[in-house]
Amino acid sequence: MLKIGLLGAGRIGVTHARAVQSVAGAEIAAVFDPVDAAAEAVMAFTGAKRASVEAILADPEIGAVIIATPTDLHADQIELAARAGKSIFCEKPIDLDAGRVRDCLKVVEQAGVHLMVGFNRRFDPSFQRVKTELDRGTAGEVELIQITSRDPSAPPVDYIGRSGGLFRDMMIHDLDMARFLLGEEVSEVRATGAALTDPAIGEAGDVDTACALLKTASGKQAVITNSRRATYGYDQRVEVHGSRGLVMADNPKTTTVVTANAAGYQDEPLMDFFMERYAEAYSRELESFCRLLQGESVSVPDGQDGLQALLLADAAEEAMKTGKTVFL
Repeated sequence: MLKIGLLGAGRIGVTHARAVQSVAGAEIAAVFDPVDAAAEAVMAFTGAKRASVEAILADPEIGAVIIATPTDLHADQIELAARAGKSIFCEKPIDLDAGRVRDCLKVVEQAGVHLMVGFNRRFDPSFQRVKTELDRGTAGEVELIQITSRDPSAPPVDYIGRSGGLFRDMMIHDLDMARFLLGEEVSEVRATGAALTDPAIGEAGDVDTACALLKTASGKQAVITNSRRATYGYDQRVEVHGSRGLVMADNPKTTTVVTANAAGYQDEPLMDFFMERYAEAYSRELESFCRLLQGESVSVPDGQDGLQALLLADAAEEAMKTGKTVFL
């Protein structure tokens, strides 16, 4: 039995715990959270014991940990887990500082353990199918990618202040997706941004509306558009144009029902929350982590993917602030 320790039993920690419990041969064996109700909720459906971080890392029966704690704890806990010989799944980002991420990855490399970073969108069934079609050559040589990511509403302003900003918090998922689909590293970044949906976000030093243009050395390009407000729901789309055609993934809906009358056609609204939209992706993500630890050959985003996405986010913010192209 693969025994996993859970560090952090908040909303995303609970999601990961449920995913692990559905994997044959794996279980959440221990949970840490300073909030009694949060820890007890996970204990109730997993049968896990409650323990400190130190006790979880010292337990020889626990082979891996899931880190779902606040961002400012990630790098330190990754290093502690790596030195304890535990494989690690960590929510993005590893840290908001690229230098700190590099130092952390050195510790992981020296320890020789697995580190998977939580870029859940790679595991969305539709986006995975896009990648599969590209690998098959359905679109030919990739030339242009368009990624749309719009939230129904912005998070609280107090979250904005500690999030690292839109590029590191929101667009970082799309930057990883761009790398995933381009198949080449990005060499140039341009970006613009503004606070259009909420003046308080601008006062907090961030933007809520942004565009980024990425370019590889061979000339492939990706355009990413982000907004913290979409009045019609959670808008997540990908389109890849290539030398032989187009591959795209549209928004999934709760049902495929369409009604029609004299006023026109009407279909189902978009999903309104990322936990609902990416429910299956989260499940597949943790299933892949467990399969990796059980010895299967599984492709997952690792620490270098986490670092590269952060470097692109840093470059996009710099490009926005300076109005210049940033070369990587």
